[in-house]
Amino acid sequence: MTPEQQYVQDKAAKSGSSFYYAFLFLPPPRRAAITAFYTFCREVDDVVDETSDAGVAATKLAWWRGEVANAFAGRPSHPVMKALMPHTGPFSIEARHLQAVIDGCQIDLEQTRFLDFPGLARYCHLVAGIVGEVASSIFGRSSEATIQYAHKLGLAMQLTNIIRDVGDDARRGRIYLPVSELQRFDVKASELLLRTAPYGYSDRFSALMRFQAERAHQTYDAAMALLPEVDRQPQKPGLMMANIYRSLLREIEADGFQVLHQRTSLTPVRKLWIALRTHWQGR
Repeated sequence: MTPEQQYVQDKAAKSGSSFYYAFLFLPPPRRAAITAFYTFCREVDDVVDETSDAGVAATKLAWWRGEVANAFAGRPSHPVMKALMPHTGPFSIEARHLQAVIDGCQIDLEQTRFLDFPGLARYCHLVAGIVGEVASSIFGRSSEATIQYAHKLGLAMQLTNIIRDVGDDARRGRIYLPVSELQRFDVKASELLLRTAPYGYSDRFSALMRFQAERAHQTYDAAMALLPEVDRQPQKPGLMMANIYRSLLREIEADGFQVLHQRTSLTPVRKLWIALRTHWQGR
């Protein structure tokens, strides 16, 4: 294993992400490709989440834009890009895909509110839909319809992330729940930003979150309906991730949407069990 391959492997394993459990079931070439791509996404996302100075974060994102351009010109310098570039040809990964992910992180850096759901959906397209498209290519697809499935599933999973992370995002001064929907349910941004119980928790907040969860469930159902039968077998890793994320969503619902002061998660054993069950059942 090369140093750059070890780098992406270590970073993916240490992340504790649900994605990692799905990667385990892939054959080595596809596992290497998705691990490198996932680590790229993680590196870029960390620029915004772990850099307190917005100016420094902007400079880092600009560096990544240049690194992607240089890598596709044959001059990668970062271990992630060195690990990823051998897989770009075989799995149809293009510079525009990586630049779109950076565009999404740029939105995170510059915008802390979304006025309505169409605006939020455009953001989700960049940080999750494009990721789903690339992942579906790495997993293996023979139908163009699978791209639509991948984008819809990416949206469902990102909506789940948003529900889970309401408190964590508020700590950073961000609210991803659309302003128009806060107004619809009479939930004030200041209530979310307080975060700690009992502040922020109310019947109004519960109604808002039930609305968010129902939309996420509908999006999962829509994604599953779009997956062509011909690609169901190769897309099993995506189905594993969907089942893990949907189980997390149901856990949050069962806990009464206690997301302002804590971050709900599934244990590694439970994630692995869900992945195994999906592998066996094929759905």
